[in-house]
Amino acid sequence: MTEVAQFYFLSHIFISLIGATLLIAIWHNIRQRFKQLLEEDETQKRVDKGLLYLSFAMFVWVLSGVWSYAGSAFNFENRNSFQFGIHLLSIVNNMFLLLALFYFYYAPRFIYNNKKNIKTILAVIVITSVLTFSLSFLLGEHNVYNGLILSGIPDLILSGFLCYLLGISLYRTFTHRGLKIVGLISILVLVLMFSSQLSEVFINYGSEFSNNLIKIIAKSSLISVFLVLATTWVIRLASMPKSTEMTISFLDWSLVKISIPTKGVFDQTIDFGSKTTQYKNLLKFAIRRKFGEGKSQSITVSLGGEIKNQTYLTRIIENINTILKLENQSLERRDLFTFIGEGRYRLRMIPNHITIDKALLEEFGNTSENEDYKKLYNS
Repeated sequence: MTEVAQFYFLSHIFISLIGATLLIAIWHNIRQRFKQLLEEDETQKRVDKGLLYLSFAMFVWVLSGVWSYAGSAFNFENRNSFQFGIHLLSIVNNMFLLLALFYFYYAPRFIYNNKKNIKTILAVIVITSVLTFSLSFLLGEHNVYNGLILSGIPDLILSGFLCYLLGISLYRTFTHRGLKIVGLISILVLVLMFSSQLSEVFINYGSEFSNNLIKIIAKSSLISVFLVLATTWVIRLASMPKSTEMTISFLDWSLVKISIPTKGVFDQTIDFGSKTTQYKNLLKFAIRRKFGEGKSQSITVSLGGEIKNQTYLTRIIENINTILKLENQSLERRDLFTFIGEGRYRLRMIPNHITIDKALLEEFGNTSENEDYKKLYNS
């Protein structure tokens, strides 16, 4: 083992261990400090589960470093068993990162809280692992062709795909947090992460020193990005309105009075004016939340649902922010709406904090195309 390799392995192990430990510590702190908010509904539990899976991914890096150090120290790094271990740990790491993405609010919609697609991608990971192991054992001495390690190609493709997904998710998250520069750094770091794995497939790619340097920079930088991400989640939870403190009153057509103390909003009246679609959609959520039970408290927001697109929810929030001039403490969609899975959303306010003018309620029930609303408040 060269001194360069020894330095890399030991640095890799301890940097990953410290990063994983810090993420676990933050996760534990969130669980203790924001227990009431986290247990409000299933949505908020995604935050600490995301952190948990990220920390698990870091711990896998620790195991990978120990395995690589042992392989180099005891001279079995050229054996199939060593390559088997490397690919196995890489795949487990990818699985934890994918599971973390499942809880990222700004992850691509086909991943965020989409169990069906996550299972599909997990199946692809399993197939990739089987293919990788099969190639490694079947090819044997013929595993290298024209400077390529053939068994490492499936894992490299999978890693590239996950780096792409992680890059999008991190960039969107930091951009929405007002940290666009960190989002750009995240993309750069993930490009480095992917390039650091090229040497696992391309034998002549770079030198030992340059490859190990890129790996150290990429992994330590990604851990730093994860720590910044964890910090923004803590800030997000600290500034998130509590469902028990928010109130909303529907006074008349287009008129709503709302209180969100955390955002400095106290009994302020919002006039939706000509934006009747936004007002009606908000009223629908309020009626279902106040009078409904179980699944009837929520609305399906999808192409085949009662509300056709999530853009309609976003427009409600944007309109409220504009009217109330909430710049520094602007509302986000999840401040008012809870995503409960399967494309369904409901209002976060508790039923007792929602008031609707009786005449308005009856008029809406008589004019609504959906008879369910009339049944809800008459039941």
